[in-house]
Amino acid sequence: MLEPARTVSIFQKAPDHLVFSAGDVIFEIGQTGEVMYGLIEGTVDLVVNGKVVETIQVGDVFGEGALVHPSKVRASTAIAKTDCTLACLDERRFLFAIQTTPMFAVEIMRSFSERLRRLKQQF
Repeated sequence: MLEPARTVSIFQKAPDHLVFSAGDVIFEIGQTGEVMYGLIEGTVDLVVNGKVVETIQVGDVFGEGALVHPSKVRASTAIAKTDCTLACLDERRFLFAIQTTPMFAVEIMRSFSERLRRLKQQF
């Protein structure tokens, strides 16, 4: 099994990292998503209806729903809680990572499933 830090390490091979300052909006609910993110440094809040539903920590991934859902629409707003560094994977790199590292797919599904369970408990 891949650990979260190992999962995000696959992202670190991406050529460019993105840097956001505290308070920057990374993406907004309803937008079409073309990439998913791995958090290398800092923290990110996921917000729905003005409420923080989860804080993403270093080593975790987010935004994966837009790559696996047919509509590709973001289900939350992601806001940098602190200054942060992100790596991202577009759909082509995401599919390549799944093909070459099947446990990567399992970890992404696990992360997504755990996030859904936590959200369900809040409502």
